[in-house]
Parts: sequence; structure tokens; C-alpha cells
Amino acid sequence: MLSPGIAEPALSLAEAQAFVRVETGEEEALLAGLVRTASAVCEAFVNQVLIVREFSEDLSASGEWQRLGLAPVRSIDSLETVAVDGTAVALGSSAFAIDIDASGDGWVRLTATTDATRIRVNASAGIAGGTNELPEPLRHGILRLVGHLFASRDGDGGEPPAAVTALWRPYRRMRLS
Repeated sequence: MLSPGIAEPALSLAEAQAFVRVETGEEEALLAGLVRTASAVCEAFVNQVLIVREFSEDLSASGEWQRLGLAPVRSIDSLETVAVDGTAVALGSSAFAIDIDASGDGWVRLTATTDATRIRVNASAGIAGGTNELPEPLRHGILRLVGHLFASRDGDGGEPPAAVTALWRPYRRMRLS
């Protein structure tokens, strides 16, 4: 089970307001929702977490290397065994091995035997530490998608602009299982 949390907004409300040329606060809630939506769509398209956030993932307790579901992994903070009733017990560092490879994939495996059938990995992942560190093409694509969603909120806007995916495509991670 992966508990990835919610996508952080990848740009400020003020940036979105300026881009769609809305000066009053009447539509702030709508714009805030569109920023969150566009940020989540970007994450799903590029298959990467944009702004660093913590997550936990449950895996089978195995001595085989297992890849974490989110990327790029910044840190693997702890591993716990998880009992059937859901209680978790921290594993000592000598009981497991971790690795973060050059592409940002996180890997874990148990090095000690355990009666547990599941482990929980607590880690963090993300391209950037904050919105201002995010690559500009990703930010601009999110802005363009917000503008498109705002303009077509009555349902007559058709497909998102091709420019959005063109900006995001170089950051897209494809995985073969």
C-alpha cells in the first residue's frame, strides 16, 4: 500500500491570478483548486513527485530488492515491520539495506530474517525542495493548464493545449515493470 499524500501546489495563487488576469479575490478558491488539479495532473504525467514530501509504502517482507513506487526519492528514513493488526515496530539499520540509484529510484531489502510478512518504508521524494526550485518548463506547463482549465470551466474548452505536454515531456519517466 502506497500512501503518497497529496500533490503540493507547484505555484502560488498569486502567480495563477496574474496568469489568468484575475485581480479580485472573488475566484481565489476556484483558482486554488485549479492549481492543485494542474499540479496533480503534472505529477501523473511526468510520473514524479514535484515538490518534496514524505510518504510511506508497505511492501512484502523480502530479502529481494524492491523498488519504491514514488520518485525521485530524496531519502529513505526508516523501515518498520507491520503486524497483521497494523502495529509497526522500527527495524534497526543492520536489518535492512537501502539504495537510491542515479535515476532517483529508491530500493530496499531485508538483510535479517523476520516473522513479519510486511514492512513499511518511510521516505521522501520530489524533484524540488520548493516551488521556486521546480524547473521552469514544469511550472509554465502548470500555469498554462491552469489558464486552460479556468477559461474552459464551462465545459467548452476541448483538449488541454499541446504546449502543456510539450513542456512536460522531457521530464516524463516511463517505467517498465
